[in-house]
Amino acid sequence: MTFERYMALCLYHPEFGYYTQGRERTGIAGDYFTSPDLHPVFARLVARQAAEMWNAMGQPEPFTWVEMGPGRGLFASDFLSWSAEALPEFAAALEYIAIEPGSQQRQRIESRLTAAGVGGKVRLLANLEELSPVAGCFFSNELVDAFPVSVVTRTGGHLKEIYVVAEGDDLREKPGRISDTSVAAYVAKYAHQLEEGHRVEVNRQAVDWIRAVAGKLTRGFVLTIDYGDMANRLFTPDRPRGTLLAYHGHTAAEDFYTSPGEVDLTSHVNFTALIDAGRKDGLEFAGFTTQEKFLLALGEANQFADVYDAGQSELQMLNVRLKLKRLISPEGMGNIFKVLVQQRGVPHAGLTGWKFDRPVRS
Repeated sequence: MTFERYMALCLYHPEFGYYTQGRERTGIAGDYFTSPDLHPVFARLVARQAAEMWNAMGQPEPFTWVEMGPGRGLFASDFLSWSAEALPEFAAALEYIAIEPGSQQRQRIESRLTAAGVGGKVRLLANLEELSPVAGCFFSNELVDAFPVSVVTRTGGHLKEIYVVAEGDDLREKPGRISDTSVAAYVAKYAHQLEEGHRVEVNRQAVDWIRAVAGKLTRGFVLTIDYGDMANRLFTPDRPRGTLLAYHGHTAAEDFYTSPGEVDLTSHVNFTALIDAGRKDGLEFAGFTTQEKFLLALGEANQFADVYDAGQSELQMLNVRLKLKRLISPEGMGNIFKVLVQQRGVPHAGLTGWKFDRPVRS
């Protein structure tokens, strides 16, 4: 089978898939940390950006916030709890929808949100198809990197696709013909300088996803946070093996075949492809920056006062500052993670989160 098919089974098989087993995937007990795992300030600053989006749209009611891939529900809990306290008018207009395909995971999220006192404020859906068109914002954090990808290499001057074959009790790779013309077209458009023996990932599902999102957005924004880059900085000779990795126990490796369904498989996001596909369906490119610059821009107005809770000791405040540093450090999450905003029907929004990167060209 193609690697794309193999990766889809490893991650999303109804019974044995990594994302469908209901296991703890993030945090100390999981395989990796996401920004919401570190501190509520991530959700608080995104909430400030969301409120600014709401104002730029003329304060519609409802303003629908659609979180795709809500993880453990930490972001939703922090976003809603803090908005109700700090941004009450925005919170009153807010409709929060979370899309999570795994039934066990939806149950865990619902329990977490109920325990946090915001359970009745979130509508959980299994897929995007269940959602009627909305005005507001589609938000994702570390979602697109988990879409199954094809893997392509150049050998003997020709493009070959990576297949997965069984050899006794083991799985191994085998290069073969390109399975679909769209795979070759993607490489020709974004990675045409692929060198002999080098590999590149083709994320066709990311293109399908952004076009599906565009079809559900009548007016508003799409806010995508993930690790990756524009194509001209992503598909370069210094990545001869591409960006595909397996995560387990907070350790990254290139062993994709020993424990299928037990490790997270992920690759860097080609944001240029999201921009190109979005434009075809009416999404205007509005800004691209790093997580560092995005959070610094949003926290600048009140000198990051949102990071602290009332009554914290000096030691607790120091711990909070260390967590904030991890979120914005250019040597870590601050530079690896990028933030893309696309919009429909909201001209000249001038959102704060991208002010350190204006003007931006895609």
